Amino acid sequence: MQVRPFGHPGYTESLPREPESAAAARQLVRISLSCLGLDALTEDGVLIVSELVANTVQHARRESIRVTVTRPGPAAVRIAVVDFSKVSPQRRGAAEDAEDGRGLAIVEHLAAAWGTDPLPWGKRVWAELRGGQ
Repeated sequence: MQVRPFGHPGYTESLPREPESAAAARQLVRISLSCLGLDALTEDGVLIVSELVANTVQHARRESIRVTVTRPGPAAVRIAVVDFSKVSPQRRGAAEDAEDGRGLAIVEHLAAAWGTDPLPWGKRVWAELRGGQ
């Protein structure tokens, strides 16, 4: 296995804005983390990207999204979803029997940090995981 150094430009894929794209996003995260030598972060990474894609599918505009996996440091990975909506995600409480509304709480719990970067055409919602090399 080839371990990519931090500062490597990362991995990215454009996907249709539809629920089925979560599976392709999870696969991108699995492969990326393996190539980066950060396999220990895979379980949390696939859950985070699932939640970010689900939010984007529900709230964004246009037909496509972009998923990126970058390595900002030797033992860190940043998973992001870019869309064409300028509306920032809001963490909200969910009733115990609600089927949705917990995504960002899950991301916040699993990630070392998360946030939103405004872009001229939309936004990037990201979560950073940190672990062993």
